[in-house]
Amino acid sequence: MRKVSVGSKLYISILAVFLLFAISFIVFQQTREKQYKRELLNMRLQGYNTRMADAIQYLGKRDEQTLSTYVKTHSIPNLRVTLIDDQGQVIFDNFHKDYSNFKNHANRPEVIEARKKGTGSSVERNSKTLKQEFFYSATYFKDDKITIRSALPYNNGLAKSLQADQHFIWFALTAIVILTLVLWRFLRRLSANITKLKLFASRADHNESLDTEDLIAFPDDELGEIAERIIKIYKRLQSTRQEQDILKRQLTQNIAHELKTPVASIQGYLETILDNPHINEATRQQFLQHSYAQSQRLTSLLQDISTLNRIDDAPDLMEYSPVNISKMIENICKETELQMHNHHMAFVNNLPENVIIQGNQSLLYSVFRNLTDNAITYAGDGTTITLDGKEDEQEWRFTFRDNGIGVSNQHLARLFERFYRVDKGRSRKLGGTGLGLAIVKNAIMLHGGTIQVHNVETGGLCFEFNLKKKK
Repeated sequence: MRKVSVGSKLYISILAVFLLFAISFIVFQQTREKQYKRELLNMRLQGYNTRMADAIQYLGKRDEQTLSTYVKTHSIPNLRVTLIDDQGQVIFDNFHKDYSNFKNHANRPEVIEARKKGTGSSVERNSKTLKQEFFYSATYFKDDKITIRSALPYNNGLAKSLQADQHFIWFALTAIVILTLVLWRFLRRLSANITKLKLFASRADHNESLDTEDLIAFPDDELGEIAERIIKIYKRLQSTRQEQDILKRQLTQNIAHELKTPVASIQGYLETILDNPHINEATRQQFLQHSYAQSQRLTSLLQDISTLNRIDDAPDLMEYSPVNISKMIENICKETELQMHNHHMAFVNNLPENVIIQGNQSLLYSVFRNLTDNAITYAGDGTTITLDGKEDEQEWRFTFRDNGIGVSNQHLARLFERFYRVDKGRSRKLGGTGLGLAIVKNAIMLHGGTIQVHNVETGGLCFEFNLKKKK
């Protein structure tokens, strides 16, 4: 019986693993894309519900004529809009006007979810009134004691739009074929070399004469080591690529998630202003202020992403020069003076004069400014920020601490992760991007330093880090 070569076994094993990974990735991508499209549609309908609620509050009416006029004015093709009171009774529906035939809607899944969480949705649920499937998106407005539910018929057009893009599958299959061919060619060569090595070993074992050409082709003590290293390098590269792909997907998903909220808010406010030319000036200014605040948050997020990309992709292109940390801290204190005053905070700078670090001016500023902004935002009112520094022959060791509320120990190890937030809702409300401390850590590491964080026993958070005097 002919033995299967090592090269063939290796080829089959790697191919099986790769195909399994590729299929898993395709399934994951398809699922995530479908989920994303559903979330996008739900967000669009939720935006419509919010704008309608704002319009109702602004007009001070919710009679049949007013509601019908609004729906017609702000029409979306085939959109069904239903208003439900706290008792579950339908008080308006643009598709069906015989409200006496409506059953109580308090037990509808999207309505139940909306009353619990504020928003709710249901996919492919059959309407008991109209006897057809809809995509429902409901929003509960506690102050007005109403639930606004918008829905689109779940027809072939909508189902097709919510499906994942099939072009990716063909791209993935093409990539699999190409990579399979490349892998086959590589392992074919490897198998040939192994066969030659086997022949070489067999000849040596039988004390056959060895030609010079054989010795040149296969060094008597190195080919096995080289083959082993090649296999290890390949596996390491494969693992690294998988990790990079995972990190890139996570980063892309996080960025998309962080961007969609301010973009949707800006779009919603501006659409309301454009669709209501006679809106009063006070409301208009309020919407514009909200839009401006969201645009500032968006700008901060993009700036932080740009800074991290600069650190990751082009560290060798950074310009280094002597930076006076003492003067930098003085400037930061002046820049944040108003914020600290509003929060009844104080900054105690114990650094000596002319603390000089050979580094990048912009990145070193980001380190101390982000630490300061983080303390102002999350330490709590009435706290004190203290900065100390100790010098030795090669570096400066800094201690940046506050006497605020601190952080639970379970979160400490993840504070420097990108987009990680201890309190997601509070962080977004306060304008944080989730990248400040990640920038701090990466900037310090780029300057040859390290950073640790721990809670202070008496209360507050303490960052300890070092910066080399010379890079």
